Amino acid sequence: MTIDQILDNIYILPENSKLVIKDYITEKKHPKGYILLNTNKVEDSIYFLKKGIVHAYINSINQKITFWFGKEGDPVISMRSYVANQKGYEEIELLEDCELYEINTQNLQDLYEKDIHIANWGRKFAEKELIKTEERLISKQFRTATERYKEIIRDNPDLLQRVQLGYIASYLGITQVTLSRIRADIK
Repeated sequence: MTIDQILDNIYILPENSKLVIKDYITEKKHPKGYILLNTNKVEDSIYFLKKGIVHAYINSINQKITFWFGKEGDPVISMRSYVANQKGYEEIELLEDCELYEINTQNLQDLYEKDIHIANWGRKFAEKELIKTEERLISKQFRTATERYKEIIRDNPDLLQRVQLGYIASYLGITQVTLSRIRADIK
């Protein structure tokens, strides 16, 4: 996915503003297994996935608890670092070799001060991320694991081919055995 498509999916910028923000964006490549964001660190960059898939997780006793997947076009960010300049609580690991667009958070904050269009883009960015977080929370709190699995099938079927079932089970808050039963019942 191109950076123009990603920026436009958040909020359409005038061409001059888009050119300004793109001047601060660099491309990065990292291999599968690379930890992009670390727990207990104030992250100084945000990323957008050009190609690949990642998951966010929290380390619990002897296991990773996945709470988010990101794929092409998605932002990869520690919202706590971005909004409050505080240490994040999550780790984000690449589940495939990834190509990413990176922008330094401070540079982006400076652009917000200088360009109202970029500031509006940033507001829309934060609003959309808030809605996604709210939707995940509501889904986790009020839907069964089977309903949430069916949401994955409906909304992100490619996850089932690209992500280990253990991570999907963790995301659903169930064991792999329970996930196997749900998969068998659905077929």
